Amino acid sequence: MISTVIYQLMALTLVKCSKPHVVFIVADDLGWNDVGWHNPNMITPNLDKLAKAGVILNSSYVQPLCSPSRNCFMSGYYPYHTGLQDQVVFVVEPKYLPINFTLIPQRLKSLGYATHIVGKWHLGFCNWKYTPTERGFDSFVGYYSGKEGYYNHTRSEMNMTGVDFRKNKDVDREDKGRYSADVYTERAIEIIKTHDKSKPLYLYLPFQSVHAPLEVPKRFEDMYKNIETINRRIYCGMVTALDEAVGKVVQSLDEEGFMDNLLLVFTSDNGGPYFDAANNLPLRGAKSTLWEGGTKGAAFVYSKTLLKKTGYVNTGMMHAVDWYPTLVELAGGENTDPNMDGVSQYDMLINGGKSKRNGFVYNIYDMTNSSAIRYGDLKLIQGSPGNYNNWAPLPKLGMDMSVYEADDRPFPPYMMFNITADPTEHEDIIAKYPELAAVMIEKLDEYKKSRVPALDPAPDPASNPKYFNGAWSPGWC
Repeated sequence: MISTVIYQLMALTLVKCSKPHVVFIVADDLGWNDVGWHNPNMITPNLDKLAKAGVILNSSYVQPLCSPSRNCFMSGYYPYHTGLQDQVVFVVEPKYLPINFTLIPQRLKSLGYATHIVGKWHLGFCNWKYTPTERGFDSFVGYYSGKEGYYNHTRSEMNMTGVDFRKNKDVDREDKGRYSADVYTERAIEIIKTHDKSKPLYLYLPFQSVHAPLEVPKRFEDMYKNIETINRRIYCGMVTALDEAVGKVVQSLDEEGFMDNLLLVFTSDNGGPYFDAANNLPLRGAKSTLWEGGTKGAAFVYSKTLLKKTGYVNTGMMHAVDWYPTLVELAGGENTDPNMDGVSQYDMLINGGKSKRNGFVYNIYDMTNSSAIRYGDLKLIQGSPGNYNNWAPLPKLGMDMSVYEADDRPFPPYMMFNITADPTEHEDIIAKYPELAAVMIEKLDEYKKSRVPALDPAPDPASNPKYFNGAWSPGWC
């Protein structure tokens, strides 16, 4: 009798101490105002339910562009410390996240996790050593580049066109004609259903949705018949298609018993491109800019059991680099890299504590000599924030895009905003507070001392898919 009780207690202890599963979902080019918990006109019931039952992150910052943000998620380092601060990884460039950085899947594998990626990589592929299954992931279904057709899974660049769709290292031509969100959902569910439950799971799910090109099954577009502008109607349908995909993944997690010990993370990778069809209102600016509209991500965390406080909006400051050390702590590990830019926000997210941050770097560009930093309430911008600097309305069909590009007017050497009092960045206060501005400029100059040169390689014709049986493939750098 005693031995039976001891055995039962040991079994309960093992269950309690098992490492949490992690599902990390990234939405590509999702606008701040393109989710239901910010905008009731959006049809996102699955995301809304998770966000409202979890913790909505109201001050979660990302980079202005795709590759730099993914760099942060994967490495825990700011892009200006890895060489990925300027632009994205273009499909014809021998550009990549350097291999001297240990990526989060590698770190979690060392802590006993099974690791899988389903979706967009966008951190370099010119050599196999830069690809997902060589950098810590047990499996990969998705694409290497930044964008492609949702149905044909091809990418064109510099008069070169090729397939960019993989199952691990093999080119996937069988799924041509299938909408990518469906392919990724199916693969995610397959991973969930076949996973060895004696091991913790890390599923990184960076959807293609809702990046251009604007493509979606018509049934989703038809949900927004009230929207006259066709691009906006399709884009909103893409958001709802993403929502449905997330709902199916969560349903599978629930059916397979993962939800009792799982943290689900949802975040955009940058602000929405209002020059395509996204909506960042009331924030200023768009994807590719240093304004809040380009760098403040729609995000939340959800867990059925792990979060001590739920159902609220967390305003604590968090940056994309923080996910790496946060997940390591969640997995029972310690961050042993003293140079990492990220800080663990475990206490803030799990316990409802305070943020460990009082500031961060938006970015420090090489190419344009522009930068932005945050400290406390204050945000300092040096130089031009980018090409899209307004609180823009949604574009209308056939609008001349120069209307948006023309707002790249000359800017003063520095601008300063109180983001707490003025989150929409209407009032430049630098002239009012010269002493505070001097402190902020000094902080920026200190950050700049550790900047590494940006990786800016020339396009390489050896990347041409014609040399790889019509597919964008490693093997040319």
